[in-house]
Amino acid sequence: MSVLDQFRLDGRVAVITGGSKGLGKSIAQAFAEAGATLVLASRHRDECQAALEDLRKLTGCDGLAIACDVTKESSVRKLFDAALKKFGRVDVLVNNAGTNIRHPIEEYPTAVFRTVLDTNLTGAWLCCRAVAPLFKKQRRGACINLGSAMSHVGLPERSAYCAAKAGILGLTRVMALEWAPFNARCNALCPGPFATEINAPLLKNPAKARVVVGSTALNRWAELREIRGAALFLASDASSYVTGASLSVDGGWTAR
Repeated sequence: MSVLDQFRLDGRVAVITGGSKGLGKSIAQAFAEAGATLVLASRHRDECQAALEDLRKLTGCDGLAIACDVTKESSVRKLFDAALKKFGRVDVLVNNAGTNIRHPIEEYPTAVFRTVLDTNLTGAWLCCRAVAPLFKKQRRGACINLGSAMSHVGLPERSAYCAAKAGILGLTRVMALEWAPFNARCNALCPGPFATEINAPLLKNPAKARVVVGSTALNRWAELREIRGAALFLASDASSYVTGASLSVDGGWTAR
């Protein structure tokens, strides 16, 4: 097998939460171009369906769009049941669904803190729990948990987000250890500042945007295409000896 062939995902089914836009959709495009079948999930099925149609036109991929709230166990079960019913297997899971709500800690509502943790961390845990029996039965699988540069560093007003994304690293390490006997892998992908919807509040505030971008060595926002190569590497056989790792795509933020 050539090194380029190791990046192919032909015949594999990839479930991507938060797959209708932003980083999720960009990752889905990379997988589709590599031959994967897509299962795109978010709270809004119509948005997932529109994203899937865009990717079909672009790549000719097969796929399924489904509504899923990753904070609810029953919704997560329905997601994986639907993927199995339609395609008979799940080979790749990308836990990308997330939210970031900013407040100083003394003003942070408890309910909002729990929402951020539930979406970013508990949701990933629920999806890992749901996919674990499938990976073990197949004796293969690749899971990518979306961390962040803030898995490693802190920023003011992000106590919930930083706590959740740091937790992603712990979850990733444990899944790597539990799944290793079954030839299934789990890694974390940690983006820096991408101009996505979750960063809209920053983009609207030039002063705060400069602080964030100025924290990177490359001193710029990332383009959506710049997540694709790293995600494809972690999903494919090119990373067959990589598990429990954290791969930063942050423009050098955490190098400082």
